This record gives sequence, structure tokens and C-alpha cells, in this order.
Amino acid sequence: MGEKRLYKIYKEEIAPKLVKKMKYKNINEVPKLEKIVINVGLGRSIQDPKIIDEAVYVLRTVTGQSPIITHAKKSISNFKLRKGAKIGCKVTLRKDRMYEFYDRFVNLAVPRIRDFRGLKTTSFDGRGNYTIGVKEQLIFPEIDYDKVKNVIGMDITFVTTAKTDEKAKEFLEEFFMPFRKGE
Repeated sequence: MGEKRLYKIYKEEIAPKLVKKMKYKNINEVPKLEKIVINVGLGRSIQDPKIIDEAVYVLRTVTGQSPIITHAKKSISNFKLRKGAKIGCKVTLRKDRMYEFYDRFVNLAVPRIRDFRGLKTTSFDGRGNYTIGVKEQLIFPEIDYDKVKNVIGMDITFVTTAKTDEKAKEFLEEFFMPFRKGE
């Protein structure tokens, strides 16, 4: 299996450009994408346990990797939640699958978001990681409309090696992340 298209662009074009732009002394100082974590939280699964199976199908189809089912850590009576109940699923993507997913997300899925004007730049966590909340899984072209019974949202976190949010934003802008203009 050859190098992924975006990784090749990163190595040959983006990293040298950022070395000059940010005045790094070494190419290894340039921020890079470390992993992508996709999390689906399903509080509704307490009433309807079948929704977990649908979320697993969606994540497996979108990422090409089998997700881990997450369980409740403690019981909360107000939410009718029992310790150990299935409440969601998550996937961590690294290396080739990460770049492949990032490519499809930026070029195919994000433009399909309804009323899209760019991604907000306020979702950085202070350590150089960026999180996006996606409201429905139908933005991904791999999902078959006929098999969708429930709309499932997900949180997608892009973990970078950048030390600050400003450096991470600069890196993600160069790496084709479609942020809103003027933010």
C-alpha cells in the first residue's frame, strides 16, 4: 500500500512551507496530525438498545475500522442510567486510515453540511487539538440513505502535535481545513 495522497502533500509541500512561515529551526518542529478520534454518544440507547448497532454500523462504514463500544462508568438515577450500560462508541484512527479519513472528511463530507459557511475556529482545546461536532451522519457519502433509521451525531477530534492553538490553527489551515473567513 502506497503513501496516502495527503501525507505526501504534507511532507513535500506543507511542512517546508510551515518551516519558512513559522521560522522553525528543524522540520520536526512542524505540527502534524497525530490521530483522529471519532466519538458517538447515545444517551437514547437506554430506551432503544438497537441504536448502538446502528452507530457501530455508521462508524465502521465511515472509518473502515471497527469501533469500541463505551459503557457508563457509574449509575445516575435521574437519567435512568445503570453502571456498565452501553452509551456510545468511538474509533481512534492513526497513520494511513487517519489520512484517508481526513481527505474524505475535508473534500467530500464537509461541503455536504447544510448551510455550510466554514468551520468555527473557537473549538480548540488550549493544547492544539480541534474538535468538530457533526449533527448527522448523512454528510458522509458512504452512508446509504435507505439504511438510516435514526440521525446520529458525532464528535470528531483532530489531535495535533502543536503546542498552542494558534500553531494548530495555522497548521490545519495549510492542511486544507475549511475554517470561516475572518475568524
